[in-house]
Amino acid sequence: MATTNIWKQFSSLLPSNIRAIVTIISNNGNGTSTVELRDGSLITATTIGEGWPPGSVVLMDNNQLKSQLPSLPLYQRSV
Repeated sequence: MATTNIWKQFSSLLPSNIRAIVTIISNNGNGTSTVELRDGSLITATTIGEGWPPGSVVLMDNNQLKSQLPSLPLYQRSV
């Protein structure tokens, strides 16, 4: 039977995986790293496999650091 709860219907449309591109700030030595999101906020993420040095740009998937990404220049167009 389909639910009539509108919030549950809406929530089922949202993705469950959250991906972000982050910059490594520091390795904490316990399998976690402090990372910076693009908006400037700092969070702690779990390191999978090898640790990356501070300054590395890494793909984060569900609060786990997955793979290193190339450092590319960021271009913002002013409107």
